[in-house]
Amino acid sequence: MVRIGGLASGMDIDSIVKDLMKAERIPLDKMQQKKQYLEWQRDDYRDMNKQLLDFDTFIFDKLMMKTTYTKKNITSSNDAAVSARSISATNEISGSITVSQLAKGASMQSASNTGFKLDQKLSDLALADNSITIKAIKKDGTFDEVGYTITFDPAQETINSLISKINSNTGVSAFFDSVTGKISLTTKYTGDAKDATGNDQPEIQLSGDFFTKLQLDTDNIVAQSFLRGSIGQDAKFNYNGLETSRSSNTFQINGYEYTLKQVTGDPVTFSSSPDVDSILSTIVTFVDKYNELIGNINSKTIEKPNRNYQPLTDAQKEDMTEEQIEKWEKEARKGTLYRDSILISSTTIMRQQLYSNVSGLSSDFNQLSDIGITTSKNYMDKGKLIIDEGKLREAISNNPNGIYELFQKDGTTTEEKGLARRLRDSIKESMNGIELKAGKAYSNNNTFTIGRNLDNMDDRIDSFEARLLKIEDRYWRQFTEMEKAIQKANSQAAYLMQQFSY
Repeated sequence: MVRIGGLASGMDIDSIVKDLMKAERIPLDKMQQKKQYLEWQRDDYRDMNKQLLDFDTFIFDKLMMKTTYTKKNITSSNDAAVSARSISATNEISGSITVSQLAKGASMQSASNTGFKLDQKLSDLALADNSITIKAIKKDGTFDEVGYTITFDPAQETINSLISKINSNTGVSAFFDSVTGKISLTTKYTGDAKDATGNDQPEIQLSGDFFTKLQLDTDNIVAQSFLRGSIGQDAKFNYNGLETSRSSNTFQINGYEYTLKQVTGDPVTFSSSPDVDSILSTIVTFVDKYNELIGNINSKTIEKPNRNYQPLTDAQKEDMTEEQIEKWEKEARKGTLYRDSILISSTTIMRQQLYSNVSGLSSDFNQLSDIGITTSKNYMDKGKLIIDEGKLREAISNNPNGIYELFQKDGTTTEEKGLARRLRDSIKESMNGIELKAGKAYSNNNTFTIGRNLDNMDDRIDSFEARLLKIEDRYWRQFTEMEKAIQKANSQAAYLMQQFSY
């Protein structure tokens, strides 16, 4: 349809229609504002779920980890000779070590200058076979009876490339000296290998013509007999009066890892105590994160919607600065989670679970107050926790494992579960409820409540926009007919005036 824009009437039809449509669009603006508020609500729910997930992750990674509570401060009278650290120890140590021998690896070298070079092809060696097998002592001090076999193409491989494969795949480290033309092999692991009956056996055993051509013996015991090799040896030491040995200079006893560095004349004394500062820091961080989460939930659930500020339409934004828009939307967004039952229930349950006793514990700690953590008496804090650092430090010093059990203990009922497990159960339930309402970032709208409401709102908006197009078209038809009628009347009047002028 051709639109006539007021040529006959002299009226600004375009402006008139726009003004009429503004009134018609008011319901559409309200629907779009409602959609925007739903999107804000969805996003705020998801942000709250992220906060819950972050807190849950901290609980799992830190509060429930045994290693958090087994950290120790260890003192040694000669750290340059013997050092120690806690791996999984639950008890303290106090004692001494006297080192009479350090563990070392086995080695062997070529008998004489072979005359070969690193970049030489293996085909130059005129090998009788195209494979080598290396057997060597393993990390646990036992001998690898199977070993590792490397097959090669003599026309393609060089001495250097084969040595690289030996270093990457076997239990020995190989070094070829181009100046002397000799190769040396050293075990990657230390220790004196023994057979099942306790007799010496090689720590390195070789087969393959490649080793023969490089003038290496079949094993390190043979090489040692010709003064071109050495036998591995165990570390020997006295531990709290007990003469013992290990294949490595680094080993574990009762959850502690010891590293022997020097032979000692006098005993090296050592002792341990809980790393109170480290354990305290983790628990303080937990309380801080809990208080922050509770505070954020409380602030969102008591924040009322500001009815004086509605989401802005595109037309309204055009007349505002970015700063004005930001300030307006901050007010308009308020109240998205006001009195939300899921979040309110979540904080209530978390408080109840944290304040109740844990049954079946082996220590004297069965509730938070036993280790110096209580609820704030300030009503405005709404259940936040406060710490008596002195009491908490004392509890950590006396029984860090008891604190671990208080948080981590497993059980079939809520009463039997540790506080951290209870919290995780509550958080999981809350997150599931929020997901049903607001979904996740990758969720389809039809899988959660707000998403379905948004889809419904989109359908209503599409339908109303189609209706507006029809209304606008109707206005234009009416004004066009009016223009045509005025134009016709003007033509008739002009004709009559022309007739009267004769």
